[in-house]
Amino acid sequence: MFEAITKLFNRPETGIDKNDPKLSVAALLVHLAAVDGQMKDAEREAIKGALQDHYGLDEQSVDRLVKEAALRDAEAVDFYKFTAAITQLEMDDRIEIVRMMWMVVFADKKNHELEDNMVWRIAELIGVSSRDRTILRNQVGKAQPTTP
Repeated sequence: MFEAITKLFNRPETGIDKNDPKLSVAALLVHLAAVDGQMKDAEREAIKGALQDHYGLDEQSVDRLVKEAALRDAEAVDFYKFTAAITQLEMDDRIEIVRMMWMVVFADKKNHELEDNMVWRIAELIGVSSRDRTILRNQVGKAQPTTP
């Protein structure tokens, strides 16, 4: 037990602000990619690509962000600490975050029900309407056909 506490406090700094919405978005994307039991390479690449495109990050910065996001996701007990920061963003940014989530969902050409449910819950928590969420799912899904 003491060893776990020591590891937590002795974790090296990554230079990433813990309150930065980018970290929250990355943590949600990491969780989403693994929610069906496994994270595939296509999902991993979709996360990196979405973060690079949306935030204009270089590959090294994205790698650090995803690594920190995975640690934060592993420590999280719920989505609140991630969604709280996101709800402060403009609606266009929140809608784009839901689009990024769908890109991760459809990266492996499958829409698993657990992934679908997570996108629905996060969209609700950050104030993106069911209509917008569904439109985005259809747009991204048509761009990348699914398999049953």
